[in-house]
Amino acid sequence: MKNLLLICVFFILSFLQILAAENNPVADPKAIVRSGDMRFTILTPEMIRIEWSDKQIFEDRASFTVINRRLPVPEYETWEDEEFLYIKTEKLLLQYRLNSFPGTFNPASSKNLKITFEVDGQTVVWYPWKKDPLNLKGTMRTLDGADGENKRAEMEDGLLSRSGWYVIDETAERADGGISLMLDKREDGVDWVSQRQDPPAMDWYFMGYGHNYKKALYDFTRIAGKIPMPPMYAFGYWYSKYEDYSADDYKNLTLEMEENGLPQDVMVIDMDWHYSGSELDGGKGGWTGWSWNTRLIPDPKGLLNWLHEKKLKATLNLHPAYGIAPYEDNYQALYNDLQSRGMDLTADSIINEDGTIRWNLENEDFYKAFFKNIIRPHENIGVDFWWLDWQQWLLAENEEKLSNTFWCNHVFYNDMKAKGQARPIIFHRWGGLGSHRYQIGFSGDSHTSFETLKFETYFTSTASNVGYGYWSHDIGGHHQNGENNPELFLRWIQFGVFSPIIRTHSSNNPDVERRMWKYPNYPLMREAVKLRYAMVPYIYTQARVSYDTGISLCRPLYYEWPENNEAYKHDDEYMFGNDILAAPIVKAADADGTISKTIWLPEGKWYEVCSGEILEGNQSYTRTFTQSDIPHYIKEGAIIPYFPELMDLKSRPDKLILKFIPGSKGELRYYEDENDNDNYENGAFTFTPITQEKNGNEGIYTIHPIEGYFNGMLNERSYDIELLAVNKPENVVVNGLTYTYANDEKPGTWKYDSAKRTAIIYLPKIACDQETKIVVTHGMSSINDIKESKQAVISYSSDSRQMQVSLDKNCNNIHVSLFDVMGKNLLSDHFKDARNILLDLSTIPSDGLCIVQLTYDNHIQTQKIIL
Repeated sequence: MKNLLLICVFFILSFLQILAAENNPVADPKAIVRSGDMRFTILTPEMIRIEWSDKQIFEDRASFTVINRRLPVPEYETWEDEEFLYIKTEKLLLQYRLNSFPGTFNPASSKNLKITFEVDGQTVVWYPWKKDPLNLKGTMRTLDGADGENKRAEMEDGLLSRSGWYVIDETAERADGGISLMLDKREDGVDWVSQRQDPPAMDWYFMGYGHNYKKALYDFTRIAGKIPMPPMYAFGYWYSKYEDYSADDYKNLTLEMEENGLPQDVMVIDMDWHYSGSELDGGKGGWTGWSWNTRLIPDPKGLLNWLHEKKLKATLNLHPAYGIAPYEDNYQALYNDLQSRGMDLTADSIINEDGTIRWNLENEDFYKAFFKNIIRPHENIGVDFWWLDWQQWLLAENEEKLSNTFWCNHVFYNDMKAKGQARPIIFHRWGGLGSHRYQIGFSGDSHTSFETLKFETYFTSTASNVGYGYWSHDIGGHHQNGENNPELFLRWIQFGVFSPIIRTHSSNNPDVERRMWKYPNYPLMREAVKLRYAMVPYIYTQARVSYDTGISLCRPLYYEWPENNEAYKHDDEYMFGNDILAAPIVKAADADGTISKTIWLPEGKWYEVCSGEILEGNQSYTRTFTQSDIPHYIKEGAIIPYFPELMDLKSRPDKLILKFIPGSKGELRYYEDENDNDNYENGAFTFTPITQEKNGNEGIYTIHPIEGYFNGMLNERSYDIELLAVNKPENVVVNGLTYTYANDEKPGTWKYDSAKRTAIIYLPKIACDQETKIVVTHGMSSINDIKESKQAVISYSSDSRQMQVSLDKNCNNIHVSLFDVMGKNLLSDHFKDARNILLDLSTIPSDGLCIVQLTYDNHIQTQKIIL
């Protein structure tokens, strides 16, 4: 009865959330203040819409950026004196000179309109066209031609600024020359573009959130729409290369990945799926094409079916700009359909002299006929989604100020959504504010270099400042000069593990190799991809966090630590979800294969995954890493869910691995849904709360009953509980039953890995609607009493092959262990009542990086040395 009541409460709350999430572009009249040619809409205490129209024509339709203005009306007061209108919210004071144009020119000033607010105790005044040198940037349409830092200066402004304010200007030109036009509602289909009723009017949204960056982004998604969740398969590995592959090539690639133990989920079929002008095809086709090249792929449906049998999704590349030529399949059907809709096919704007039907997606009849006759036949035989690659003219030819990039995103995404057969996903470029509603992003053709890789770490996290949280980069780079670089490719793949999407790609240069199993360091590449698959439960849960909060998976450090100047300096570090700080290696190693990297950790304690150490934050560390290391750090108290080893993401494992990071308390709300449909938007999902807390020398780890429901959810699952950075427990009790210490990894047992300082508890399958409580008794040096000590100095002489350990005082019990990078124990020794220890390592059969673990009088210290 209790569980039934909890489920009912959950569904009621979910239903209320759904109602609240419905978008309505018409604001509550109580939020509106009119004054002459001005209209002000108070949306939140920090956000006011400001409109000016000398015709007093104001827009209440959805725009490209803003689709919802029906928010709860915040408390505010308004009054007038002889000169000014005043509007005061909890956070802002707006002052407008009655019957005036809101701005002034040469110079811009606060004479007619200003908003005053506080940022960190300082008074800030905004006025129209005020410049802001402290904007934290957002993103840009494409990284085509990116080479190192050369694109940084082109990045567009974002919604966040150290100045504490930003203005969304709906009527200003975007970077591609378009503006945020209006959307006319279509009940059954795609909302359609429309011009503004008063084009010269002004339409601004002032955001004065100070340094409360996370609330600014949340409120942005309240008016601009949520960041939708990609289907789960999108978080797996995508294979891609611009190559004229045949059907047999695609099959062989898939089989080679299987044979080499490489997980995979998406096969990207680049533009040579269609006729593309090859001499082997008599020059038929070109950059744009819609007909399968049957020389390369004689049985398209058969290939797609084969890929699906292998549990792969297939996406096809489109360059749609040059229209539909007369030789294309279904050309005549499209022609007849357009004619039946009353289109004048003799007009130059519709058809070329050679009969090619011009690209005209801004025309609603063209859209309907084109999708019916050209797109649907491909989808009906198994194309799962489209890679849109618009590289031509940026503005539509037949609709003023319409961005082709944005409009392709809007139409293709919403057409797939309207079909209702699978969770919508497209693959295209950034089209300006509002594009966060149409995921995934394709960043374009960058150059291959460590410098470009480094820039992409900054670029990816900074895009969250406009809610564009799912960029996909060409891992390995697109334009590559010179030989293949195994180390650079490995480091790019490792970055891909901690990126929104992991997709390898390159140009059609035959010398460029993107089959990672062909590289000498492939085992390390595969290890990285397997880590990605293991982390998908965490990533997918964080995708739900993005949907609920507007905070993207990859985000800058300053979201959490906005008042710490260090958080703005380290732009090759970023948060990967709520609990992991990622700092990928983005430069070449030294001659010995290792690399030193200085990493700043914010306040608090952090678990360094590469070493197993707990590090104190609010300081920088210079650490040494091997080729296999991907530097990442987990917050104290965090709980990270992992999958067991998988080869794809099409099925739901009935086992979950939970990694508990030491801390006084922590919570995870593990998220699940149906993975590849939109039912999650209507309440079909679950959360499983998982907590940890400390009670004296006991650690209490609780898996709470599942909340919610969806079709296909598990009724029971097993768990491996991993307690990281702990000494060997004294006792483990699960739901009152004492578990046995054993190394056979059977349910009902536990074991301890001394090299990794990890206790692992093996739970049998348990009902998901029941609570499971694990009580672990630790000794006096419990997980939260262990602190890294800096008293010991560990030094190694390569000449004498001796290692010296120096302590600041005699210690009663000292244990020294030495491990290679694979975790093999090379040395283990005990000492009593000692202060200085000299160890001979000349007989150690290992060269390169080794790890020293030193335990002395309840202190733990780990250090890397090079033999």
